[in-house]
Amino acid sequence: MALDSSTALPHSGAPPLWARLAAILVAAAVILAGLWLFAGVLAPGYYGSIAFAIGWFVLASLAIGAVARRTPSLKWPLRATYLAIVVLVGGWTAWTTFTDDVVNEQIVQGAATQEGGAASGGNVELASGEFEGVAHGASGTAAIVELRSGERKLTFAELDTDNGPDLRVYLVAGAATGDGDVDDFVDLGRLKGNRGNQQYTIPKGTDTDRYRTVVIWCRAFTVSFAKAELRGS
Repeated sequence: MALDSSTALPHSGAPPLWARLAAILVAAAVILAGLWLFAGVLAPGYYGSIAFAIGWFVLASLAIGAVARRTPSLKWPLRATYLAIVVLVGGWTAWTTFTDDVVNEQIVQGAATQEGGAASGGNVELASGEFEGVAHGASGTAAIVELRSGERKLTFAELDTDNGPDLRVYLVAGAATGDGDVDDFVDLGRLKGNRGNQQYTIPKGTDTDRYRTVVIWCRAFTVSFAKAELRGS
């Protein structure tokens, strides 16, 4: 039976606002989760992480294009979400990679144990070691100093390494010869600066004979930037 001009077919309009907001949130979560998986877990090394991140963004762009062709009303919300994440992640990574954070704190010092530091009643340097590069070059000295109060500080003197996103200071069990060894650690917090003098408080009860390697760890890319194996002073 023919339809006259007054008969209207049902029109499928754009999804409601809540559905578009939900699509944006799901897309953002999937993009960020995939970035973490590919660049932070599966990628081998720092530059491998960058390559995997670029590859994941390409895949995500293709997937968003496919969804947009099936649901045109979501084209611009999804593309805007994708571009916002690319700009924010790329800008954050570039800023933290190509700018230096210089810190010059007044760090505590102590007499070495072998030089009678413990008997003097003052600060005692329990262990120290030189920084060496892992994914990036590094120099400087790390030391554990016990204060008269019993509190212990991890100090960095003349640290010089590359900057990067989400850098942390870990005390790692054992020698930490590779990134896979950084699984038993004490997190001392965010690296204050990639250059200069700085210190961190070691939590009470930390066995520094066991956790004897300092690692500057890039949590975003799951890779060691630098390390210093500490030996008794």
